[in-house]
Amino acid sequence: MERLTTQEEEAMIYAWELQSCSVKDIVAKYDPPQPPYTTVASIVKNLERKGYVRAKRIGNTYLYTPAIRENEYKRHFMSGVVRNYFENSYKEMVSFFARDKKISADDLKEIIELIEKGKED
Repeated sequence: MERLTTQEEEAMIYAWELQSCSVKDIVAKYDPPQPPYTTVASIVKNLERKGYVRAKRIGNTYLYTPAIRENEYKRHFMSGVVRNYFENSYKEMVSFFARDKKISADDLKEIIELIEKGKED
């Protein structure tokens, strides 16, 4: 799975939200000032080339659908972040955010509850 640029990732987030969309639909999701249609069209073509979206011609336009699920993308690249920056340890990652005060004790308690609930399922 090829890494996405920041611009590609933003367009892909919109494609995941919309599920089936044209370039025009994606442009409409951007906050003003919206990027030019041609810029977004180039980004979407890159996403197609990289295998992240599939195109289907409908009349004079193309409809794009995600070829990769959002959680699959997150899982793949978060694993890389953990491997490359946190010695392949999710515990190290959580500790980093706790030390940096980006995650509270209450947040950690909620995470523990989610983990314990997941073990029951």
